[in-house]
Amino acid sequence: MYEIIREKLKKSKKIVFFTGAGMSTESGIPDFRSAGGLYSENEFSGYAPEQILSWSFFKKQTDTFYKYYFSKIIHKDAKPNAGHLAIASIEAKGYEVTVVTQNIDGLHTKAGSEKVIELHGSVLKNHCMECGRKYTLVKILEKSGGVPYCDYCRGLLRPDVTLYEEALEMDSLVSAVSRISEADSLFAIGSSLTVQPAAGLLDYFKGDMFVIINRESTYYDRKADFVINNSCGEVLTDIAGGLNG
Repeated sequence: MYEIIREKLKKSKKIVFFTGAGMSTESGIPDFRSAGGLYSENEFSGYAPEQILSWSFFKKQTDTFYKYYFSKIIHKDAKPNAGHLAIASIEAKGYEVTVVTQNIDGLHTKAGSEKVIELHGSVLKNHCMECGRKYTLVKILEKSGGVPYCDYCRGLLRPDVTLYEEALEMDSLVSAVSRISEADSLFAIGSSLTVQPAAGLLDYFKGDMFVIINRESTYYDRKADFVINNSCGEVLTDIAGGLNG
């Protein structure tokens, strides 16, 4: 099977990797919806995770939001795993690769991928809600884990991530639709493919090969040319290793 996938990839002019939380669990970052995910945990300070990670909660109870955010969402020591590195290596070999990710951890960028569309934003990027100045995650973490404020105007800082009750950025959606609709090969990796509108983007694919790599079955399995229920890192490393540079 892998050899067939490689041969099709070699003929592909444009490749898209669509990645979800399962891509990052192999870097030690918990997902949200699995049995051991963040949403299965008990309440935090009396609130469910879905409540805390909402725009209205951020505005009203910023202190609790940041306590949860720094303790549960930020994983500053997480490193790209074999899967992230394999995708970056395919791009480095000269293939035109775009990563469309639901993840906010920034690991694709850290791995070296150049064309990354982050549908839900990134914890690596932050800004002041008053003056608009931009802050890195490192700078945010220097503020002792409390509510972070701007060094210049003392405005509240917020992460550039999409919270519940907020819409995804239209520019990212338009770019993702464009890349997926133009792709010859599409890989959906580590995603349950249930979260909308992100999962619906796959319906724009009209190319030659659709591959799903996920430990569990998904609704889109019936539409895929290949379904591989195994480790993202292991499978991608095997596929990338057989491609010519």
